[in-house]
Amino acid sequence: MLRVRVIPCLDVAGGRVVKGTRFVDLVDEGDPAELAERYARDGADEIVFLDITAAPEGRATMLAVVERTARRVFVPLTVGGGVRTVPEMRDVLRAGADKVSLNTAAVRDPELVRRCARRFGSQAVVVAIDARPVVGGPIAHGRPADRDAARRGSWEVVVQGGRRPTGLDAIAWAERVVAAGAGELLVTSIDRDGTHAGYDTALLRSIADRVPVPVVASGGAARPADFVSAVREGGAAAVLAASIFHRRVHSIANVKAAMAAAGIPVRLGRGVAA
Repeated sequence: MLRVRVIPCLDVAGGRVVKGTRFVDLVDEGDPAELAERYARDGADEIVFLDITAAPEGRATMLAVVERTARRVFVPLTVGGGVRTVPEMRDVLRAGADKVSLNTAAVRDPELVRRCARRFGSQAVVVAIDARPVVGGPIAHGRPADRDAARRGSWEVVVQGGRRPTGLDAIAWAERVVAAGAGELLVTSIDRDGTHAGYDTALLRSIADRVPVPVVASGGAARPADFVSAVREGGAAAVLAASIFHRRVHSIANVKAAMAAAGIPVRLGRGVAA
């Protein structure tokens, strides 16, 4: 089994890292470059930088902030928010990103995933899937509801920070974007984001079992045991969190130590006991 990655997430608005609950009631958490440098020093395997207001505001990614952040870290950097075209993805990669995350733009133009993968390679293309449970069973969009779907539950893809439903079944959408060339999926339970209720392991497992690419768990982490559950129960290849790292509730070292103690392979760095 490959080592499971632990990834701090920087939700950026107005050039500052912010965090709220379900992308509202945002609180300033600091400077993205400074936080990224701290996390890289503390043993982060990667860093995700999400310009969370780019899509709602209809603008491109803040490249100057990306460049300043990339100069401070020497771990892989994924950047998302505001990328709607192949040239815009090129610009973000040139600013220092290793991977680019597509979300709202991919829903609006599914062929964007294929065009970006052909130009830059699947390893550089991440599709972020923000999902919300569907009350009353599977939705009919994306593919016919079946007995397995009814048993495992159903989730709908939402965009623009959960403000707009799409009618897309999250599992079918995951399969579709992977077939188009996405090399990784960043799966967020939008209703758990910032709530500290734990990851939605049923959502993670439903997607991880259907795609051959890594699934990154996001939304709801509160304690080291949640990271373990995301891998063991959810099948995640990487675990992402924000506020518990920003506010020093738990350190990356503590999370990795708990995962290692549970038999999950992680990259052990300074301050992490085997």
